[in-house]
Amino acid sequence: ANRELWISQETDFSRARKRLEGKPLSIERTKGSEILFGIAPCSLALSQSRRDLFRLFLKQSSGSQRLVMSEFVLQATARGVPVHHVKRRELDALCRGGVHQGVCLEATPLRFKSLEEAEKPDLGDEERPNRQLIWLVLEQIQDPMNLGALLRSAYFLGVDRVVTSQKNSCPLTPTVSKASSGAMEVFDVYSTDDLRSFLKAKTAEGWEVVGTVSKPEDVENVPVISCLEFRWNKPIIIVIGSEGDGLSLETQLLCHQMLAIPPGRALHPGIESLNVSVATGILLHSICSQKLRHGD
Repeated sequence: ANRELWISQETDFSRARKRLEGKPLSIERTKGSEILFGIAPCSLALSQSRRDLFRLFLKQSSGSQRLVMSEFVLQATARGVPVHHVKRRELDALCRGGVHQGVCLEATPLRFKSLEEAEKPDLGDEERPNRQLIWLVLEQIQDPMNLGALLRSAYFLGVDRVVTSQKNSCPLTPTVSKASSGAMEVFDVYSTDDLRSFLKAKTAEGWEVVGTVSKPEDVENVPVISCLEFRWNKPIIIVIGSEGDGLSLETQLLCHQMLAIPPGRALHPGIESLNVSVATGILLHSICSQKLRHGD
C-alpha cells in the first residue's frame, strides 16, 4: 500500500513539474509596447532611432549563435537597452509562435506617416523636377505577410515612397517587419484616408497614375498594356489593389493606363493570377530597371 501511495505521489509530482516546465514564464509587458521578433527586424530597430526600446530578449545559446547574440548585447548596451537571456519557450510565448531566431525586442509600435510629411521639401536633389520619381500606392492590402514582402521589394528596387489607404489596410505590425526582413525599420510608410483625392492631386501636379490588373479583360474605359511595353519619362505612381478584389472600379478610373504581366504559358483555369507581392516585385523590377538605365 505504501509503495502504491509513493508511486501515486511521484506520478503527481512528475505531472506537476511537467506542467510548470511547459508553462512559459510570464513576462509583463510595458504598456503600449509590442514585441518585435527575428534577427533583421530587431537588429535594424536597435540601429535606428525610430522606436522607443524597452528590453531585448535573447535565447540562452551556445555554439554558432553565440557570436550573433554577443553582437546584439553590444548593440543593446550602446542604446542603453536592458538584455534578458531567456529560454526558447519564453521567446515563443513573447512573439506568439513567430519565427524569432532567438531574438525578441520590446518596443513602441511604428506608425504610418501622414502625406503632409511626404510633401515636405526636405530631400534636396531627390525632388528635382526632372528626376524619375516612383511611388507605390497600396489599396486595401490586408495580409501582413504580403505587406511586408511588398515593402521589402519596394525598398530593394528603389521605390521613393510607399503610400497605403487607411481603410481596410494592415497596420505596421511586428509580423510585417519580419516579412519585410527589417525593411520596415528603415523605410517610411505613408497613409492617406482619401486615396482618390490624393491620386487626383498628383495627376494635377503632372504625375502619371498607373494601375495594375491580373485579367485585362476585366478592365473597361482604361487602356491596358503589358508591363514590358511600358515606358515612362515623368514621375509615376503605381497603384496595387487588394489580394482578393484588385483595384476598386473608382480607383481604376483615376488611372491613365493599366499594366498586366504577360503569362509564360496558356494558364489552367483557376491558376490565372500571381500573389500580389510577387506580381508587384515583377512590375517594379520592370519599371525601376528603366530608371537605372536612364539615370536622372
